[in-house]
This record gives sequence, structure tokens and C-alpha cells, in this order.
Amino acid sequence: MPSADSGDEEPESNPPDTRHHTVPAATRTAPKHSPSQNNLNKGDSRPNLAESANSMTVFDPLSESLDDFAFRAAPQGTVVKCRITRDKKGVDRNMFPTYFLHLERDDGKKVFLLAARKRKKSKTSNYLISCDPTDLSRSGDNFLGKLRSNLLGTQFTVYDNGVNPRKGASVRRELAAVLYDTNVLGFKGPRKMTVVLPGMAQDHQRIEIKPRNDAESLAERYKSRNLQGLVELHNKTPVWNEETQSYVLNFHGRVTQASVKNFQIVHDNDVDYIVMQFGRVSEDTFTCDYSYPLCAVQAFGIALSSFDSKLACE
Repeated sequence: MPSADSGDEEPESNPPDTRHHTVPAATRTAPKHSPSQNNLNKGDSRPNLAESANSMTVFDPLSESLDDFAFRAAPQGTVVKCRITRDKKGVDRNMFPTYFLHLERDDGKKVFLLAARKRKKSKTSNYLISCDPTDLSRSGDNFLGKLRSNLLGTQFTVYDNGVNPRKGASVRRELAAVLYDTNVLGFKGPRKMTVVLPGMAQDHQRIEIKPRNDAESLAERYKSRNLQGLVELHNKTPVWNEETQSYVLNFHGRVTQASVKNFQIVHDNDVDYIVMQFGRVSEDTFTCDYSYPLCAVQAFGIALSSFDSKLACE
């Protein structure tokens, strides 16, 4: 059984078996596509993952606050290219690492966006998300949201910084639900995940989902197929490569190491439009690229769910 936060890591002297990990395919240029419309309401421009986005047009710290940017959907036609680093240094950091999300600028510099850390005394996995790398407290002014899982680690919900509906009037918004298929029979292969998002209105503003009870939550609405106003996404199915004896995806040079955590998120109606991709480039460094309609908090929360151990999925 994989340990928490290191499900695909083994000592360097014993190279990991990558047959059931998702391996980056050889880099090749992403094809251009004609404009299309689907449930993402993404408009007429399509980002090309092989091209660099102008990072300063995505986020300019001089003209926009970080907490505003964190919840704003990516500009249409743009890939927001980010990097996540995992810090496991310290007495308890191996079990409770800190994660940092940085925007990658065209000049090679990084701009800090978000930080997160797993809370220690929670019954289920619970990650606090902050816009200050030194302030990861629930009561701090920099608290932006959290990611919470169920007991088995198969279902995750991304919230903003509102409160539980049972505890106050300023009810929290649900920003995303991530559901991993259970693997009760022990079959080997890539993870299968579903991502459920609030839909986007015609003015490209996110529809607010503020459940007052469990039945109104994103995850439960997905299970009951009550999807009005929601967007359902899935991870792109990797292709088995006989030559390498592994599952492969084309990450367009952004991912360089095999990992069970690597994934691309797409809509079933348009699998060439990569809404988000995440993958390993070194032991504690991962790329995290996202496009419309995702925002930074949603993308970071979805990525954090991939780090967490999943007792029923591995």
C-alpha cells in the first residue's frame, strides 16, 4: 500500500515499476484546431499547450490583488503555466508537507501564487490554501480556501474561505469536486478521476454553488446526475505503449517523469481541449497548467487531491 504523499516513490537504488504510471510521450507540437463550443462555454479561442502564454498578461501583481486573481478564471485562449514545489523538510514535513504554487513567467522567473499544507488533527485529509507562504492558519487574513476529502480519500471538495452552513451566514462556495474511481478488485492501471465544476454564465462569471446540505453538494449532485449549471470533466485516458510497456500521454514537454499522479483533464465532448494538466518533473517539483474555466484555487485544489493517499484506489 503506498504511503501518504509518496504513492509512486521508491528508493533510487530500486527504480519504480512505471508500467502502471502515466509516462510523458515524446514531445511534439500540439495541433491547431478550429474553434468549437461545448459545455465549458469557453468561447472561440483555444490555447495551444505547446506555446507560452504571456504570464504578465495573466497576472500583474501591480494592478491586481493576489486573492482576486486566485478566483478569476483563466483568460480564454491562454494556458496559465505554473509549477508546484513540495517541501518535506522538517520534523513532520514528510507526513505534512507544504506545497507552493508559482506562476512561471516568460523570463524564467517565478511569481508566488498560493501555498497549502495538510492539517494535522483532522479526521480526513484537509488542506488549507493561503495566499501567504508564511501564514497557513485557518483564522488568518490570507486564508483563501481548503481541500477536504472523505475517509477513503476517493472524494475531494474544494471550498473557498466561507463557513460551513451549519456554523454561520456567510456560507462557503464549493469550487470543485474530485472523485476517484475505487479499485476494489486490485486491477492495475492509471487512475480514473472525475472533476465537477460550477458552470460559467454567459458573462463568463462562475455560477455560485453554496450547498446548505449534502444533497446540494457538487459530489452528490454528480452522483444523482443533477448536473444543471455544472460542468463534468474527466482525466484523459492514457494510451498503452507496447514498446515502452507503459501508459503514455502527450504533455508537450511539460512533464518529464513517469508517475501515477500525472494527468490531463478534458471534457468528453472535446478531448483535445486540455482544461488542466499536472505532472512530475523531479522528485518534489510538478508542473500544473490550467485553462478556462479554471482559476488558480481550483487547479491547485485538484492537484493537491492527486498528492493525497487513496486507500481504495491504488
